[in-house]
Amino acid sequence: MPITDWPADERPRERLLKLGPAALSDAELLAIFLRTGIAGKSAVDLARDLLQEFGSLSALLKADHPRFVKSAGLGTAKYTQLQAVLELARRHFEECLKRENALTSPELTRHYLSNWLKGRPYEVFVGLFLDNQHRVIHAEELFRGTIDGASVYPREVVKQALAHNAAAMIFAHNHPSGICEPSEADRLLTQRLKQALGLVDIRVLDHFIIGDGQPYSFAERGLL
Repeated sequence: MPITDWPADERPRERLLKLGPAALSDAELLAIFLRTGIAGKSAVDLARDLLQEFGSLSALLKADHPRFVKSAGLGTAKYTQLQAVLELARRHFEECLKRENALTSPELTRHYLSNWLKGRPYEVFVGLFLDNQHRVIHAEELFRGTIDGASVYPREVVKQALAHNAAAMIFAHNHPSGICEPSEADRLLTQRLKQALGLVDIRVLDHFIIGDGQPYSFAERGLL
């Protein structure tokens, strides 16, 4: 039965308008994005099949183009739409951070960094440049590496921080393995950055590691 023939209070769009997006299941939200199903399957049925095929919503969202378009009901148009939605979410969080103190909005900071970095197949190291009220001036990908790591040069970070007239910084990088625990190299790099930036009176407020689950915070673990 097509969704248009369902009772109004069971249709995903109507449920979202009435109850809000948080009330919907992953399959219902995905069905709204898909808009239509395929022969013999409604959009909700297709969404459930896709979630089972990929294993999770997160796995579907971070699938690369060749993997994404292999699945029934998905194609290049849907892939580009999804990437646009993800980028819009990232930019939304960035705009919010520019209006708020990053330290008093830790969940917003985590959401932003997770949206930016989670699911990358290679390691990416980013920096948030903050003013003296800890609002984001600028967010930038500083270094990019392979699945094994990225080379980070403190001198280049200091140069960028001075160019943006930053008073403080927050760093983050992802672990493609999904494991959030810091390596010894991560610990040493954080201390090197803290020392280099300290020479020009720029504070390092935190360093997040993004993987599966809750991001790891150096500040919360007393490592800064």
